[in-house]
Amino acid sequence: MIEAHNLTRRFGTFTAVSQLSLQVPDGAILALLGPNGSGKTTTVRMLSGLLAPTEGEATVAGYDIRREPDAIRACVGLVTDVPGLYEQMKVTAYLHHFGSIYGIPPAERTRRIDTLLELFELDAHRNKKMVGFSKGMKQKVALVRALIHEPTVLFLDEPTSALDPLAARTVRELILRLKHSSRSIILCTHDLDEAERLADQVAIMRQGRIVAIDTPTALRKQATGETDVRIEFAVPCPLSLEALQTIHGINAPQFNNQSNARHTSSSDGRHQPPALAYSTAQPAIVNPQVITRLVTAGAQVISIVCETRSLEDVYASAMSMSDRQQTDLETSLDKAKSALPAHGER
Repeated sequence: MIEAHNLTRRFGTFTAVSQLSLQVPDGAILALLGPNGSGKTTTVRMLSGLLAPTEGEATVAGYDIRREPDAIRACVGLVTDVPGLYEQMKVTAYLHHFGSIYGIPPAERTRRIDTLLELFELDAHRNKKMVGFSKGMKQKVALVRALIHEPTVLFLDEPTSALDPLAARTVRELILRLKHSSRSIILCTHDLDEAERLADQVAIMRQGRIVAIDTPTALRKQATGETDVRIEFAVPCPLSLEALQTIHGINAPQFNNQSNARHTSSSDGRHQPPALAYSTAQPAIVNPQVITRLVTAGAQVISIVCETRSLEDVYASAMSMSDRQQTDLETSLDKAKSALPAHGER
């Protein structure tokens, strides 16, 4: 479990993180999104016991970050955006060195190292110095180092950066397995698709503050109540727009490629079928009515696609927010914080 309440860190007159509150239960992943300088790395450094907060409090795996930073460092795994390896050392010697720091017995160290090197396809490089490794290989070694003591909490800063697609998929699958083994994980990433696929909650940071935090699905719904719907037909739709506009809740319906369906092509030369497009805030109510009207009128429906805004759209909106809008949102977030359990409660 990771809990933070009003966590703040100042460097002189500059506030890197301000009034940050969050919770990551065991078996959950929180993705921190934000541009460089938004406070993600400072947040992770405080929560991992490397940097004392100026104000606020937090506990990680039951330990207080102010009073017990050594205990926190012993039970967390940390992968930073810069691996910081001892590159003149050979891989196995390097991993045995860190395993011994964590007090892992030699035989158990060897077993864990062998398992992790095989998992990350590094076994063939186990007796090589890391100075000549690619950035992706160095990232893999950093991940092995972070996992060797089987930590209960993980902080991962861009863990798949510089990895090839297959290696990145291996890391994502591993992250999910670690989550399912009841670990708490904070993932800092610029990969919005990765955040959406892996995270139970997403927190978007801007200028040291969390400006949005919720599940990926809820964030998209909060950004807009509208769902975009596109219905494609085999032949032009026999129903008029006027008839469709009588359905309560359907917004801006329009036909595409309706008049010349057999001759309409996309920019790549492919034929485009006639289609109906509209938006609605109540798809569960509106869509069945639309389909009933269409089928009754004899429409030959090929497909129906519903889309909400992507996480990328939500992120872009948060980044373009004015200072006044951010202040209003922070007021809403402060009200939401009151729903969080008080520090120390379970």
